Amino acid sequence: MVAAVYRHSWRHPSIIPGFGLALGITLFYLGLIVLIPLGALLLQAGGVGWEKFWVEFSAPRTLAAFRVSFGTATAAACINAVFGLLVAWALVRYRFPGRRLVDSLIDLPFALPTAVAGIALTSLYSDSGWIGSWLASLGVKVAFTPLGILVALVFVGLPFVVRTVEPVLQDLDCEMEEAAALLGAARWHIVWRVILPPLLPALLTGATLAFARAIGEYGSVIFIAGNMPGISEILPLLIVIKLEQFDYAGATVVATLMLAASFILLFAINLLQTWTRRRHGG
Repeated sequence: MVAAVYRHSWRHPSIIPGFGLALGITLFYLGLIVLIPLGALLLQAGGVGWEKFWVEFSAPRTLAAFRVSFGTATAAACINAVFGLLVAWALVRYRFPGRRLVDSLIDLPFALPTAVAGIALTSLYSDSGWIGSWLASLGVKVAFTPLGILVALVFVGLPFVVRTVEPVLQDLDCEMEEAAALLGAARWHIVWRVILPPLLPALLTGATLAFARAIGEYGSVIFIAGNMPGISEILPLLIVIKLEQFDYAGATVVATLMLAASFILLFAINLLQTWTRRRHGG
């Protein structure tokens, strides 16, 4: 059977030339940039031993860093999913003064160095900053708390959702909404039954990208987080601290645990995206 398929494919080559060469270059580049470094990390972690793995994983400082990193990343992804959809909707469906300026500002976190973003957010949300002083009068402290980490992750993750949802919104047929309105459907019913289903796969993709960016974010977080162990210390910072202390085995273990947890979560989200596309015929 396999031989027959192979002979058929050999006799009937693809319309697009160069598939074999393109596939080889793709696999080589993927292996060189992604698979080999990850394989080296796993190989080095394999020589540490299960006892070291368990000691590092069960350490209160490591568990607290896991809670902070993954908890704030999940919350930031959910917030960006909601407000990213609203921003994309406003940019696509409405024309207003300053729209092009707002549209260009969406990409600012992409171009802005993360350290600059961290310093700017810390200046704004510290107790003496423009926004932080007003929040402090209400009893809300942002800078040097997990809330500050959340603010930084929302800032860097918003463009992923907006730029992923925008093309789908532009291709969305408005006639379906008008037909539903003419048939007497309520506004929330139109949003829930007509608009959201085709947008859901793109929205999940954007939220996944924002989550992945938030998990590994470092530069914009360390300035506003306060970096207090057990309270506002993130996993990337914990890895850097262990490297500075020449604890290479501990840094390798924490990096491997972070890699495994991120892969499991992203794989589960990708399965959810696939199921959503099939359910809505995407």
